[in-house]
Amino acid sequence: MINRRYLISAGVAAASLTAAGTSALAKSAPSPFGATPSTRQLRWHKRLAYAFMHFTINTFTDREWGYGDEAESLFNPSDFSADQIVGAARAGGLTGLILTAKHHDGFCLWPSAYTEHSVKNSPYKNGKGDIVREMADACRRQGLSFGVYLSPWDRNHAEYGRPAYVTYYHNQLEELTTQYGPLFEVWFDGANGGDGYYGGARETRRIDGHTYYQWDTVRAIVRKNQPDAVMFADADMDIRWVGNEEGVAGDPCWPTVDATPYTQEKGNHGVRGGPIWNPAETNVSIRPGWFWHSDEKPRSPANLTRIYFESVGRGTTLLLNLAPDRRGQVPAEDVAALKAWKGILDAGFKTNLATGATVRASSVFNTEYSAQNLLSLSAFWAAKETDRAGAWIEVALKGPKTFNVIAFSEDIARGVRVDDYAVDIWQDNKWQEVSRHTSIGPQRLIRLEAPVTTQRVRLRILTAAASPILNGFGLFRLADILEEPGIGRDAKGMVSLSPPEKGLEIRYTLDGSTPNAGSKLYTTPFPLLDGGVVKAIARNADSNVSSSMTTREFDVSPADWTLIAANGEPAEALFGNGLFTGHSGEPVDVTIDLGRSYSLQGFTLKPAGQNISLGVDVIARIGPPAGYEVWVSADGKTWGEPIATGEFSNIAASRAEQRVRFNKPYQAKFLRLRFAHAVQNKPMIVIGGLGIITR
Repeated sequence: MINRRYLISAGVAAASLTAAGTSALAKSAPSPFGATPSTRQLRWHKRLAYAFMHFTINTFTDREWGYGDEAESLFNPSDFSADQIVGAARAGGLTGLILTAKHHDGFCLWPSAYTEHSVKNSPYKNGKGDIVREMADACRRQGLSFGVYLSPWDRNHAEYGRPAYVTYYHNQLEELTTQYGPLFEVWFDGANGGDGYYGGARETRRIDGHTYYQWDTVRAIVRKNQPDAVMFADADMDIRWVGNEEGVAGDPCWPTVDATPYTQEKGNHGVRGGPIWNPAETNVSIRPGWFWHSDEKPRSPANLTRIYFESVGRGTTLLLNLAPDRRGQVPAEDVAALKAWKGILDAGFKTNLATGATVRASSVFNTEYSAQNLLSLSAFWAAKETDRAGAWIEVALKGPKTFNVIAFSEDIARGVRVDDYAVDIWQDNKWQEVSRHTSIGPQRLIRLEAPVTTQRVRLRILTAAASPILNGFGLFRLADILEEPGIGRDAKGMVSLSPPEKGLEIRYTLDGSTPNAGSKLYTTPFPLLDGGVVKAIARNADSNVSSSMTTREFDVSPADWTLIAANGEPAEALFGNGLFTGHSGEPVDVTIDLGRSYSLQGFTLKPAGQNISLGVDVIARIGPPAGYEVWVSADGKTWGEPIATGEFSNIAASRAEQRVRFNKPYQAKFLRLRFAHAVQNKPMIVIGGLGIITR
């Protein structure tokens, strides 16, 4: 496992001791402040990072969301290996695995007694297989905790939307929570109701997600059968959704909330001083999609490292999705990325440069909470209860040390106490501030922009609701690793390359070769009107450190296109960067003259409207389109019937480009698209850009 014992053992582990011994220490311990976690939540906080596993019929249909009418015979992995999948999770240092036992299509990966739409009617092991059993057993063999995801929405079941389905759902939850041993987490998806097969009805069904599933009964089933498991949902469970699927927690991301309705903004940041302990879980997939697709690639180790610091480092846990392929195994390139990521973290956190330091503080609560305990993994420094804003603690190191990561934790069993704080280093005979943040929580990892060297470090409490109680202080030197550069193209067909940080050069190729230090140096945008492949690396010329290679394949640019019709504005945003917004309550119809005839194989759509920075009121009114209809024409007059119709799977929460391929190529010069309504029946459709697929 990743050597991050300083984190696992710091605020959370010691907090369990504090929680267990509250009565014994009541006379000598600081008073708790505000909301505090339950015992099961404290255990969950220790997990830091664990795996999601999306694997079902969608893996074999190349979709993200199944419609519910897929034949059971489609599920037929050629070489399924639960041990290989769990081994891949362990290769990344992940501490558990949550399996999507049933996704929205309704297909069950276990032989449920309540439906025929399951693995028992698939070719896998001649109908005798049980993927849930195999994954649970493999996790236990290899020392990982196991959890399950059970989609409330079921697009296959004939009774969905009616009382009979709720009974069915509760019965399936009973099966999963009683037949597969201890579970550490039970995951409930927020996608609810919409178009589906529904036993052949093929219609749209709407439900009230807050009341329909009888959540009180759901919670009672899990508590009865799995008392140690936490439950995940947008709200009203033990842990909450962080509000995006990009792997980014807010800064700050408070583990507390209030009783107002869930919003993505609230999910991302929490509520300071909220009376409910409801910490965030940050989820993201190692690939662009949640399920395996042959044309997608995994994230780089450098990107995974950034995600770790922007999730675990901000006090949440990280749920990293792995997507087994049609063999039923995690692809080798994904495993390689996981191993390299683990290697970066293992090496970076191997040596705590603060070990052996001498610590002094503005005050101490008593001798049991001495300043030296700041370095401990099992005890805490606590200031006097009157010492809040203005409290400080200084660490004198054993000689000058060079570091770029600072770690410490709060005693969360006694509540979230510190608001704003700063970290200083002694340099040039004076204190110099190197970092300023809000919220500490179960763990805080501060990754500095560049390494610093000093012999003295000081933490200053700027504002606090209660006196600080801290431990697990560490200083670490993470290797110099670079993320890949960004590659983009505008409406005029001009390609721009952007460095991941200042001071880096970018080298690139257009001939398919791998870029290196001798490849063409990027200085200014260049044209790529007819498409092509751009490969690039970021590079620090001084240290000779390069990033992994990133690749972007472009199709025909919209430089020569003419927008004939579009009911929304600004029209030009459909071809470039920006936000195209339809008219309230109306579908969006777009007709494009492509300039010349192409063999059209599909189209692309860039989602918009999910960015929580837009504000709660705006997000409530806008959303990407839920589905599409497509027509093509050679002359712009004769259109015929639609050549493609469908839905954009999981577009409500994902910012990934949607790629729709037609069932065959169509020679055409004109393209017409209709988007009937936004996701979740929001009033206005928003689109970030359109493109065509010709190759």
